[in-house]
Amino acid sequence: MYTNNKLAKSIRLALMFGGASLAMSGAAMAQDQNQDQEQAEEEAQERIQVTGSRIKRTDMEGAVPVTVIDREAIDLSGDMSVSDLIRNTTFNSAGSFRPQSGSSAQGIATVGMRGLGASRTLVLVDGRRLTMSPSTGSSQDLNAIPIGAVERIEVLSDGASAIYGSDAIGGVINVITRKDYNGAQITLGAGEVSVPSEGGDREQGSVLFGSSDANTSVLGGVSWNTREIVYARAYPWTDPGSSVYGNNFQSWATGVIQQIPGGCSEPNFFNLEVNGATRCQFDFTSTNANEASSANESLFVKVQHQINADWTFFSNASIAETESFGRYAPAPDSNGFYGGLLQNADSYNNPTNPDAWIYDPNNPNAVAYDPALVGPQSNVYFYHRFAAMGNRDTTVTNRNKDFLVGFTGMVADQEVEFGYRRVRNNSAEIGDGYLAANTAWTFVNEFNPGYCSDGSFDPSACYYGYDLQFPSQNPADVLAGGVVTTSRISDFDIDEYFANTAFDVMETEAGFIQAFVGFEHRKERYQDKYDSQSEAGLVGGSAGNSAGGGRTVNAAFFELLVPVTYDFELNFAGRYDRYSDFGSNFSPKASFRWNVTEDIVWRASWGQGFRAPSLDILTQATSFSADSVIDPDTCEILTGDPEESCQINAYYRANPDLGAEESTQFTTGIAMNVTEGLSFTLDYYDIEIENLITQFTSQSILNLIDSGETLPPGIEVIRDPNTNAITRINAGYGNRGIIQTQGLDLNARMNWDFGSAGALTNQLYISHLLNYESDSGRNQVRDYGLPRHRANFNNTYNLEDWTFAYNLNFIGSQYFDFDEDMNRIGHIGSYTTHDVQVSYDTPWDNKFTFGVQNVFEKLPSLQSQDTREYNYNLYDGWGRVYYVRFQQNF
Repeated sequence: MYTNNKLAKSIRLALMFGGASLAMSGAAMAQDQNQDQEQAEEEAQERIQVTGSRIKRTDMEGAVPVTVIDREAIDLSGDMSVSDLIRNTTFNSAGSFRPQSGSSAQGIATVGMRGLGASRTLVLVDGRRLTMSPSTGSSQDLNAIPIGAVERIEVLSDGASAIYGSDAIGGVINVITRKDYNGAQITLGAGEVSVPSEGGDREQGSVLFGSSDANTSVLGGVSWNTREIVYARAYPWTDPGSSVYGNNFQSWATGVIQQIPGGCSEPNFFNLEVNGATRCQFDFTSTNANEASSANESLFVKVQHQINADWTFFSNASIAETESFGRYAPAPDSNGFYGGLLQNADSYNNPTNPDAWIYDPNNPNAVAYDPALVGPQSNVYFYHRFAAMGNRDTTVTNRNKDFLVGFTGMVADQEVEFGYRRVRNNSAEIGDGYLAANTAWTFVNEFNPGYCSDGSFDPSACYYGYDLQFPSQNPADVLAGGVVTTSRISDFDIDEYFANTAFDVMETEAGFIQAFVGFEHRKERYQDKYDSQSEAGLVGGSAGNSAGGGRTVNAAFFELLVPVTYDFELNFAGRYDRYSDFGSNFSPKASFRWNVTEDIVWRASWGQGFRAPSLDILTQATSFSADSVIDPDTCEILTGDPEESCQINAYYRANPDLGAEESTQFTTGIAMNVTEGLSFTLDYYDIEIENLITQFTSQSILNLIDSGETLPPGIEVIRDPNTNAITRINAGYGNRGIIQTQGLDLNARMNWDFGSAGALTNQLYISHLLNYESDSGRNQVRDYGLPRHRANFNNTYNLEDWTFAYNLNFIGSQYFDFDEDMNRIGHIGSYTTHDVQVSYDTPWDNKFTFGVQNVFEKLPSLQSQDTREYNYNLYDGWGRVYYVRFQQNF
């Protein structure tokens, strides 16, 4: 009833039996030379379901491009976590977020297909969406997926909102967990890096067991992997950091920032001349950690029971815990952030006060007062690093419990499935060494070593502030009073009911018209709760605003497969999603597949998609901010100068008018067998996203008004009708902007059978970015962080019990700056690494593996991004990675 040509058979066999692939085997139309024709035909008739369609079919090469990373490929990659494996694929065009200290999402790892970001890439586990990370509320954490439980990963490089709903704009990654396993398996592995000089080493392990009889199968296991924290000082390229938050003050009288006399003698503080004044700077790289540690431990069980000839019960359950530890330098702070904590001119801790304790002859560490150095007596701001209170350490623990139960069976001629899924995802973040700002600055302001109101000095009668006469050392009670432990408790829970049915509509001369109809009901609950001190802005070196709420999502969807001729089929799909908090969306999709010849398939698809506003945005608490802006009417009233900046009242709030992003996608491509041993796919994609969910700050809102643009709904500037001065700005997220991107994907596979001399498999994967534009502007391809090309070339040679593998990984060149005519300057060369691996299968049913990633220790180009010396999302800084693995089967 379907065309079962050798192209379809070869692709399907590659997926079902794995072959000798190194990296990705679904879209690389493998031909298993060892299967006889009779077995191939029998296997090809079995219907299977592939990511991107809910209809089971016999042909693997459908109307949408799907790439499969099978279990053998996972082992041959040398990666020890799902996040590392996926972020190294060519579809992760611009790189993606990975664990880093000091981030509000410290322990998570994401993927952003096509350079469109993690919130526009949908991650599924066994066809159901992975819950959002409580740390972000808007992206999914790949670290929550245990690599030991993975059977294969299917990457759909096409939009799929018509099938899966929100977020499936850049593509879909479907992680398929193991099933149909009998026996037991133990895997242990470890890795060590050459760069940095310490930290970054990793371990992995898993125990898998399975048993089945005629009616029941049970599969379970445990999986774990860890990676050590990495400190910035351990990298060879790290230069000492220089922060003004060392031991400096700024006089109101002079405006000069300079060091406090005699206050730059502690470790990690150093003198630096800036604008003619000597400052006491702090080297934050001495204690900062770049890469936070990560650890994953999980338990998973899958049960299936055949109730009778028509009905089957199934259940999946998993518990995963990830933990991350990060360290940041001691808290920096300024009393300038707190209006009531100003350092007054007559304070005994004010360096412009000639009576300050640092000049007191009774102080054994006194320095001479020099008015020419410190300026006239004046109020001052301090820029201080509270190093005596220790580093800021953050531990994040995430616990995910996922339980699914369901039934599948036949009702008349319809295949029916229904079930319930419950997910409880909790994240607990504890921060040590943070600054209790009010208390700490009060200690500073109110310190008096013994000066009395009549001008006399009497430490016993007039002393206040410390247990010591002079604060050359901080006593324990002062340190304890100035330090606060922060907390952040976050939850993202899902309760989901689903039901669907698949059936044959009618038979035509070309085959059966097949249909799939389904319904989903999902409740999502999100809470992100900061401790009260952090939420009130009273913690130095930390901040956060709580959010929380819930919503209900109801979805109905369909898919229709229509064979027009023996070699040509159409596919139609649509999905209606109704959200209780922002509205509804309908996503249609149409595609075709045409077997032009026995060896050539032409396919194309068109569809629309959407991204729903995430709960962290829709439920954020309103927060006040005194924003500095440039607005002539307002600033003339407040400062007397229309050209000077001034502060206005801004309120960042949840926008009740926020809508969904909307996308339109088009893909077309061919899949071709060139010879018995050579096959390839070539696909073109075009994606346009409108009504981008964008954060608007006060100044960006005013800039839009100045340029004559209309503000998005829910974003507004309120002015006094008499003076036109700003009285309030309602800022936050709104819908505005467009992204357009086009590109090509080439996947090719070659098989070489040398008989008794072994077999060789070559696989080539290239992503070529043609265009990437924001708001119909310039093409951003080859801007810093957006290379034109990413490529993997993977090779496997099998000889009896030995397997030899070689990988080449390529990231294209970029530019990091522009001249005044907007021509790119500052070329960053391409980045190529080489991996090797050798494995031996012993007669005792075990396997030993040794490998090296990045054999030639290629290091990333050093061009700073944010606070790091290189593009942290696109490259890693591991240097050469040695790893070993042992696997025992029973």
